[in-house]
Amino acid sequence: MSDRNNRAVVLARRPDGNPVPEDFGVEELPLPELAEGQFLCRNRYVSLDAGFRNWMNEDSGDDVLPAMAIGAPVMGLVLSEVIESRNAEYNEGELLMARFAWEEYSISDGTDFIARLPDKLDFEPSAYMGVLGDTGMSAYFGMTEIGKPQPGDTVLVSGAGGAVGTIAGQIARLFGAKVVGIVGSQKKADWIITELGYDAAVVRGGDVPMADAIADVCSDGVDLFFDNVGGATLEAAITNMNHKGRLALCGAVAVYGANEPVSGPANMFDVVTKELKMEGFMTHFRHERYDEARAQLAQWLQEGKLKNPEYMLEGIASVPQAFADMFSGQNFGKTVVKLD
Repeated sequence: MSDRNNRAVVLARRPDGNPVPEDFGVEELPLPELAEGQFLCRNRYVSLDAGFRNWMNEDSGDDVLPAMAIGAPVMGLVLSEVIESRNAEYNEGELLMARFAWEEYSISDGTDFIARLPDKLDFEPSAYMGVLGDTGMSAYFGMTEIGKPQPGDTVLVSGAGGAVGTIAGQIARLFGAKVVGIVGSQKKADWIITELGYDAAVVRGGDVPMADAIADVCSDGVDLFFDNVGGATLEAAITNMNHKGRLALCGAVAVYGANEPVSGPANMFDVVTKELKMEGFMTHFRHERYDEARAQLAQWLQEGKLKNPEYMLEGIASVPQAFADMFSGQNFGKTVVKLD
């Protein structure tokens, strides 16, 4: 056994609906010695991503990830530094964005999902978990590859105050579109307009039905919908789509913590009659294009055309609270926990 202690966030129970801190525990786990072909990483930042809530459910395993086990460290993305290696492909000092676990140290044999970071970081390390990480790349690929906003388009973004939504809306603005965000509070509505350049916002949960609330703001209809929520929000957006509109489906927060199956949109025939193009996507399937995406996002960031809003906590013990805060709407932008 190694003489290092490894504190990890484990899944204490299956979340019932949206996660709360009590669904997790922080435990000190033994750290075994490295075997041939393995390398040891010190995790410097934990990225909190709502999509991982899906695999906390029992029997939720699929082709992407297995269901998380009770008592085991919670899977997630981290910014990690190789500190010891018995694997010829990974050298001490390398920085990685990797799908390891919510823990201070991780051991890998290289078969995990891993993306190398540049030798020299031009921005704060946490940015490589946000705008220059999977978050920003999700916004980049969804907008540039699927959505393709054009000058004069009306672009609607759900989850607009969250990690991906904050970047997606800014990218659409760079292409000359009018951008409207769907958020969960008036405070977030004001923030995405004043801080991120959104043109308008729709607040969920008001007295006006969602489809009508969208119509009030998007009087000329919606040309592109970038969806992070799904469920009733997706249905309301479809109602407002223009002929030959595009829908980029990035996430489904409404579904992750649902105790009962969430019904799909009841207006799917609108997809036919309006000749809509609807496409879901997973960023990690575009691994070979990460350098391209990061280079463009970094250029926009350097030129001051993109902001990287962060909601940052510190210490491994803060991870459960940070994850729960995302689902209760406390985060403004990307949620990250700094470990060192």
